[in-house]
Amino acid sequence: MRKSWLKDLSMKNNILKGSLFIALGASSYGMLATFVKIAYQEGFSTAEVTISQYIMGFIGLLLLSLFKKRKQETKPKVSEFKSVLKLIVAGTSLGLTSTFYYLSVQYVPVSVAIVLLMQTVWMGVIAEMILYKKMPGLRKIISVFIILGGTILATNLLKESVSINWKGFFWGLLAALSYTATMYSSNNIELNSPPLKRSLFMILGGFIVVALIFHSSINANFSFGIFMRWGILLSLFGTILPPLLFTRGMPLTGMGLGAIIASVEIPVSIIVAYIWLKEPVIFLQWIGVVLILFAVVLMNIRQKEKV
Repeated sequence: MRKSWLKDLSMKNNILKGSLFIALGASSYGMLATFVKIAYQEGFSTAEVTISQYIMGFIGLLLLSLFKKRKQETKPKVSEFKSVLKLIVAGTSLGLTSTFYYLSVQYVPVSVAIVLLMQTVWMGVIAEMILYKKMPGLRKIISVFIILGGTILATNLLKESVSINWKGFFWGLLAALSYTATMYSSNNIELNSPPLKRSLFMILGGFIVVALIFHSSINANFSFGIFMRWGILLSLFGTILPPLLFTRGMPLTGMGLGAIIASVEIPVSIIVAYIWLKEPVIFLQWIGVVLILFAVVLMNIRQKEKV
């Protein structure tokens, strides 16, 4: 009886610990758009912001990887070329997500950009349907419609359909599409590889695509001051902490609970933008956010098995 109680307590502690890791990772992501918006206000460009984030992120993960190998005192294993190549290719969607998301933030408020990014929830349902040739259950279909309804409210589309910047919507939806590809890669590609190695090579793939997109911007006008001003902060909260926290937390909570907790990214992003950028958020938009969060819970919560 005592052993069973201790086992149950240990399991609950692990779930609590995993939940904390995921919440911190999601909160880190949630702060990114506000940092980018402030960098724009200081005169930095999308190219400077994105390139600095990925270069600093790759260097940070590389140093962590080298430190871990030295600490464990293990002989470095020769990575299989195929494995590394898969991770690099998978990581290109990360670079596209950041690029499209930061372009969206240029044209629309952070509260709108984060809601557009979260359209990956219903896009993921469609991706599952196409890839696995399996129709979604009733709960998932209902959740998709709730998300679409919540999006209309959260983006204030009904009230500001005339004045809203559709460029921002376009880039935001493209960000959600590439984020869907990232989620698929994270859950399906090279799962047996160490988390740090996966993160390192996926970030490398992201950097390669970002460099290809913005290569013409790396000229005399490129402000290298971005690296010290925002590069460290963006890489820490965007490319180093979240993957490490998620890879620690997800095994402890499971994908369902993990996805629910990760949705804390939406309110965190809106609250941070409200505090630092003074972006107004009306009551109707909060209703939309609550609907989206409810839909995420509805999609991922497991029904209790009948005994």
